[in-house]
Amino acid sequence: MTETDTEERKSKSQIKREMQALRDLGKRLVALPESSLDKIPMPERLRAAVLAAKGFKREALRRQIQHIGALMREVDADAICRALEGLSRPHREEVQAFHEVEQWRDALIEGDGGLLEELANRFEAADRQQLRQLARNARKEREQNRPPKSARALFRYLSDLRSAE
Repeated sequence: MTETDTEERKSKSQIKREMQALRDLGKRLVALPESSLDKIPMPERLRAAVLAAKGFKREALRRQIQHIGALMREVDADAICRALEGLSRPHREEVQAFHEVEQWRDALIEGDGGLLEELANRFEAADRQQLRQLARNARKEREQNRPPKSARALFRYLSDLRSAE
């Protein structure tokens, strides 16, 4: 055995970790809706195995995921990973935008006048008076322990501004 042979050979533990990663990727594929699966490039045998796994329960599902992992050894798993990331990126961006609008709403309700001016400057369609009124009404509702009707309206107004950007 030469020095290059030992560098190229993988340890048994490394091989097991790689196979577990393929099974985990297979689980992610099984969890996807069928419409999203169509957007991921994969061989027909693998697609059929993933679709079949959707109907299985417990032990049968575990065995099918083992089978999917074995099939994935023959395909380019990196391409499938990239496609999965591409599918989840728009969702992450939507969640990030949602959280940003929530933070704006909460800050306006707390009385952050600087943010109000910043939003009015950032969004040309923003109506300062309406923003102030919605924030003031939401503050009053919170103080009086009433349902957050104005807070919801403020959130909708801010999301509409953001989406029109």
